[in-house]
Amino acid sequence: MINPTPNIASLNPATQPQTVNTVTADKTAAFRNTVDTVKQQISKVDGLQKEADQSITDLLTGKNEDITSVVSAVAKADMSFKLLVGVRNKLIEAYKQTMQMNI
Repeated sequence: MINPTPNIASLNPATQPQTVNTVTADKTAAFRNTVDTVKQQISKVDGLQKEADQSITDLLTGKNEDITSVVSAVAKADMSFKLLVGVRNKLIEAYKQTMQMNI
């Protein structure tokens, strides 16, 4: 007999189990996204370092006489660099723990 109300949910691709290729592609895309985010953050830290260097140069050449802004720029660059190093250390620690896992 013909069923007038077929199970439409079984036709929805979102409810179907993912294939290995789809899962691998999702993981690859997520990894690339993570790498791009890390690149952006490193670029921001580099920009802050360059701004701090420029503000020091401007102070020494007499273009800027406000030492408070120079100290603030240097402190901001220092804190961002320390945060970046902390994140790097955590990533290295996680990598080492992953490599020590038994299969």
